[in-house]
Amino acid sequence: MTSHDHAIEAAELRRRYAGGFEAVTGITFSVPYGEIFALLGTNGAGKTSTVELLEGLAPPSGGRVRVLGHDPYRDRATVRPRIGVMLQEGGFPSDLTAAETVRMWAGCTSGARPTGEALDMVGLGARARVRVKQLSGGERRRLDLALALLGRPEVLFLDEPTTGLDAEGRRDTWDLVRALRDTGTTVLLTTHYLEEAEALADRLAIMHGGRIVASGTPAEVTASRPARIRFDLPAGVPAGRLPLALRAAQYGGRRVEVRTHELQDALTELLLWARDQGVRLDGLDARSASLEEAFLEIARSPAGAETRTGTVGV
Repeated sequence: MTSHDHAIEAAELRRRYAGGFEAVTGITFSVPYGEIFALLGTNGAGKTSTVELLEGLAPPSGGRVRVLGHDPYRDRATVRPRIGVMLQEGGFPSDLTAAETVRMWAGCTSGARPTGEALDMVGLGARARVRVKQLSGGERRRLDLALALLGRPEVLFLDEPTTGLDAEGRRDTWDLVRALRDTGTTVLLTTHYLEEAEALADRLAIMHGGRIVASGTPAEVTASRPARIRFDLPAGVPAGRLPLALRAAQYGGRRVEVRTHELQDALTELLLWARDQGVRLDGLDARSASLEEAFLEIARSPAGAETRTGTVGV
């Protein structure tokens, strides 16, 4: 692992607060140039504390962090012009228009994009003359993103970027983030929308109790969890008649759930059994594990339990 290969590097990173509480307990990961990386975790997992270290807002209590080959805290003057940061809430002057807000921010930004270009990128071109206080919550979120993109960042930090957006706005933002990635921008994303992480991230890490407990591509993280098959058995057909290999667990009367790591084989066996027995399986639903299921399983586990999958920073 070298700074030449990775836009972001963290090695044995720790963050300890006054009173001795350690929010980040020695995590290691890296993000190659031109990748979208999602850092996930429940409230209190340590992800915000981690991102603040990456952004150079505080020094680590231990370990090492590099962004674009530099220490983001000690070399802030070098790193800051090359990154963009979208916080959860911007806090704009309410009486300025969207365009005036961008122009004000551009005055503090090296090599800033033209105001119209920045607003058009996030779909606010037609709202340029509207005062911030008259923008909707979703539009203010887009304005946050416009300011983060103003300096043409090489590394972009997005903290809950689509909170408050409607479905169309969320999809437009996803398309924009992908386009930025495709032109070489490295993106580190935090989000509570697991569908968003699954749709956008090339790789991800899930934090729990200050540690990274699962990591890899979205497919690698979900593949470690069992798929499920659900169906209703007809009246008079007990779950005990099912093939033993399916390991069915009955719940809610006739409703049955089967969990398996071999979805195709289990589903084939179930359907062949149903055909041979003349049994109709109403409400049949078979699906692979989702990122949401993997996340909830981790969130419910004791802090410190390791469930690592895949590799972060190969």
